[in-house]
Parts: sequence; structure tokens; C-alpha cells
Amino acid sequence: MTRMLGGLVAAVMLATAAPALSHHAFSAEFDQSKPIKMTGNVSRVLWSNPHAWIYIDVKDAEGKVVEWGFETVAANNLFRRGWRPADIVVGTEVTIEGWPARNGTPKGNAGRILLADGRQFFSEAPGQPAAPGQPAAPATP
Repeated sequence: MTRMLGGLVAAVMLATAAPALSHHAFSAEFDQSKPIKMTGNVSRVLWSNPHAWIYIDVKDAEGKVVEWGFETVAANNLFRRGWRPADIVVGTEVTIEGWPARNGTPKGNAGRILLADGRQFFSEAPGQPAAPGQPAAPATP
């Protein structure tokens, strides 16, 4: 009986450790030495965990539209910080300040999202740098 219980405990520990091991470090994926600022219209928003995503259409240097994806903290953290799905909907013009992906793909990590009406939303996670030119966002309870 003790051996079976020990095996069950080990199986549960392995099953719950796998998701934690798959999570990435900010600095492994994003380059905090190269802050970026992009303006475009929201093409889609994914309220998901472990990260929510905001996608915007941005014109590149040649005028071609490129969809950029910006990772944020988890949807439940955004909600606790005052974000609501109605705040950023498809078609909304936004300016996102953050950091680009190290691999050169059109994605980044959002630090601050500015809306045309002057509202701003923060999405830094603990240990992540503050949005360019801004103090660190308050910790989420």
C-alpha cells in the first residue's frame, strides 16, 4: 500500500511539474535592450492563459501591412488590473510599447497599451522590465 501511494505521489508531481518547466523566461524570448513602439489597428485579441495576446496590423517601411502579436500577462491578471474585453476590440487603434522577439518574428511582449482616448493599460509581469519610459506597474495581488 505504501509503495502504491508513493508511486501515485510521484506521478502527480511529474504531471504537475511539466507545465511549469515549459514556461519561458522573459529574457530568453524578448530583447529588453531594444524597446519598440508600434501603432496599428487591433486585428484579434485572445484572452487566454498562461498569456493573453493582442494582434495589431502595422504598416512596415514599404507600406505593407504586417500582423504583430503581442504577449501580455494572463487574462485573469489583466482582468484584475482593470482590463475588460470591451476595452480593446477588433478595429481599435492602439499604440503598444514593449520589446521585440529575439528571433526576429513579428511578435513582442507588451508593456503598455495606449488607446486613442488617452486610456492606457499595463501588462508587465513581476520581474519583467517596466514599459519603456515608465515606472514599473504595481504588483498584482
